Amino acid sequence: MDIPLTYGDTAAIANFQRASGPHAMQALRKTEPSHGLTLTQADMPAPGPGEVLLRVHSAGVCGTDLHIAEWTRSYHFLTPALPVTIGHEFSGEIAALGEGAGNLAPGLTVGQMVAVRPSVTCGRCAACTSGNFDGCTTRRGIGVLRNGGFAPWAAVPLRNCVPVPAGVQGDVAALAEPLTVSHEAVRTAGVRPGHRVLVLGPGNIGQGIALFARAAGAAQVVVAGHGDAPRLAVLRAMGFDDVLDFEGSDMDAALAPYLARGRFDAVIEATGAAAVIAPALRALKVHGVLVITGIHAAPVPIDLTALVRNHQELRGSYRAPESAWPEVVRFMQEHQPLLRQMITHRVPLSRAEEGFALARARHASKVLVQPEHQA
Repeated sequence: MDIPLTYGDTAAIANFQRASGPHAMQALRKTEPSHGLTLTQADMPAPGPGEVLLRVHSAGVCGTDLHIAEWTRSYHFLTPALPVTIGHEFSGEIAALGEGAGNLAPGLTVGQMVAVRPSVTCGRCAACTSGNFDGCTTRRGIGVLRNGGFAPWAAVPLRNCVPVPAGVQGDVAALAEPLTVSHEAVRTAGVRPGHRVLVLGPGNIGQGIALFARAAGAAQVVVAGHGDAPRLAVLRAMGFDDVLDFEGSDMDAALAPYLARGRFDAVIEATGAAAVIAPALRALKVHGVLVITGIHAAPVPIDLTALVRNHQELRGSYRAPESAWPEVVRFMQEHQPLLRQMITHRVPLSRAEEGFALARARHASKVLVQPEHQA
């Protein structure tokens, strides 16, 4: 449903809400603490103090969304927030400013295309009050614990809007969040010129890791998957020759030709699959670094004795610091045609389940859900 309002006119938003009643748009929501999602009618959002209303352009389907849909144990913490509109990888155009928002970031104005940084800090804890927002202890994720981007409209804090440079299209802008995760994983691994890097998992996070490892000067980037032909094809199109699919074979055996040259300086895991951790450590050199970015549904056993004797390091990498976002956005501006290859499917919001099915079956690289605005 399109909205007859003048951009920036919050009074018009209120008038629309009164005229249309409490249910004004479709949204993809988690409504119950069980398997499944619901495409349903939801309240049209209005921006609160310090917030903006976004006209959503594109929202990406990612592993977190699949976990929420399947209701895996690691996402049961959402229960108190239900019902909630999911979707945390999204871009949109600022349509209206809430009270006081215009004073918070004068450079962000109505009509600006933005990428959404989904981690909302509390502003009250000791870290926030000292200015260390990355250290916030009570953050709430947009599209996880508060309404997100699988809807035509979303209200988000202005400080969570990252301006997208002119020329960067809304579909590519929706890749910003996963690209920041990839960027942080490469930084955490300490990739330097000349390093050999093994990336486990060729999904969007793994693809981004490969790109940033190459940009950091890695001498070789090997990306491995399991039954991931479509995603490995995207990597080849982006210029990566060392890709392999170990479906139907032993991972150690599949890696043997590369290990003949020596073990890897860094292995970065982006699968969430427990079975890859032991062979990942075996592929890692003495004093090497294994970075875990995948979300694992259950505890993973690790041979700590081998890790200790090889002086290896195990590091976790999750969200990127706020300071990383401008650098990633600049990378997007410089490499937009390359990044667009990561997007293999676009589906309208009314067919979101088709997009989820493609992502779940790994028949796609990045699936974007795009609301059906009438204008």
